[in-house]
Amino acid sequence: MDTRPGSDEVASGTPLIRILAVWMLIMLVETAHGAMRAIFLAPRIGDLAARQIGVVIGSILIFAIAVTTIRWMRTRTSRAQIAAGILWAGLTVGFEILLGLAMNLDASRILSDYLPWRGGFMAFGLMFMAVAPRLAAKLRGL
Repeated sequence: MDTRPGSDEVASGTPLIRILAVWMLIMLVETAHGAMRAIFLAPRIGDLAARQIGVVIGSILIFAIAVTTIRWMRTRTSRAQIAAGILWAGLTVGFEILLGLAMNLDASRILSDYLPWRGGFMAFGLMFMAVAPRLAAKLRGL
């Protein structure tokens, strides 16, 4: 692996595999979080409000995972950390769309999570996800 400053670490095998493994962990945690939100929170406060709160809680969970795994991922440059976050966000959009389709949600319902003017906060959560590895690295002194 090329560890020179400025090298493209994300393109090399080991960090990319680790970045993808962490994303899969995030999706596992977020899926469990979403199920608990739907079971316990949505019936009490309504679906939209539960999804809005869910973005905030999900962002905290994602940041906790990023902080915990940032050294293990071996994204040593700010460029690699931002690239990892952007990859996570892009994969998450695909995952959310496929999950919505698998749950027989129509396109307007899937898109509503991403449109702030329709109450969706997911776009903000994705922006946070994109910078989470960089913020985690700064917090951990990397």
